[in-house]
Order: sequence, then structure tokens, then C-alpha cells
Amino acid sequence: MIVDFIREHADDQPADGLRWGVEPICAVLTEHGVKIAPSTYYEWKDKLPSKRDERDQVLLEHIRRVHQENFGVYGPRKVWLTLNREGIPVARCTIERLMRADGLAGAVRGKVKRTTIAGGRAQAGRSGEAELRAVGAEPVVGGRLHLRLDVGRLGVRRFRD
Repeated sequence: MIVDFIREHADDQPADGLRWGVEPICAVLTEHGVKIAPSTYYEWKDKLPSKRDERDQVLLEHIRRVHQENFGVYGPRKVWLTLNREGIPVARCTIERLMRADGLAGAVRGKVKRTTIAGGRAQAGRSGEAELRAVGAEPVVGGRLHLRLDVGRLGVRRFRD
């Protein structure tokens, strides 16, 4: 392909000291009947995977292997330690990023602490306004009214004296 030719010869510095860029190579090719714009070459070059993408693919294979060999219980820290022990130098944040992107996670020790448990009750409106609702089937006649705040709602309850 023409773009492969340009890639091989761009920024190549032969013995005479001249260095060719992409634009001069495209100009010479166009003079000889092979029309190609520099933007075509740069568009093709941008579609190639970067060095980071290529290394991520290799590392992801190692991460999956170590994770699977250890029954899927290793998290990013132990995978990182294992890979470095095997002689594959890699940063822990890279392992975390790749495991998160691939959906891999280690085992969690103990109970998972749930701080909020969603119930079947209706939530407050989007504007944050509280609802005023009567609690109980009977209409409030006589007695006193007691207002209570309940998770973003305002409820009305009747108490008898």
C-alpha cells in the first residue's frame, strides 16, 4: 500500500543527512502519478492501535490467566504482585484499570456492608419537594394532627387524645 511506503520512508535519515517528511513524500508521489494527500496518511496512522493499546492486550491476557489460575479470587493487588514476581513489570494502577474494564474482581472478605437498602416506597420528586400524604384511611376530624418527616416525604398522622 502507499501508506505503508510513506510510513517506512517518513522520518528516515539516510547517510547523506537528508530527512524526508510526509508532505514531501506525498508531493513526489503525486508528481509521479500516485495521488495521495498527507491527510490520508495521517488518518490511516490515527486508526492504528497505539503502543499502550497493544501492551494492554498482552497484559490483559496475563491478567486473565493469573485471575483464572487462582479461581477468580485474586484482586488487582495480588495479580500485580504475581505478575511482578513472574518478571512482567507493570504498575498496579494499570492492573486496576484493565481489570475494571474487563469486569474482573477479586473475592470480598467478610460481609458487604449495606448502608442503604432500597424499599418499595415511592421516592420524592425530582425537584426535591416533599409529598404531603395522609397516613391512615380515616379522615382527620377532631383530635390533634402530628406531622412526621419520612425519607423525603411528609406524612400526616392522627393521634387521639
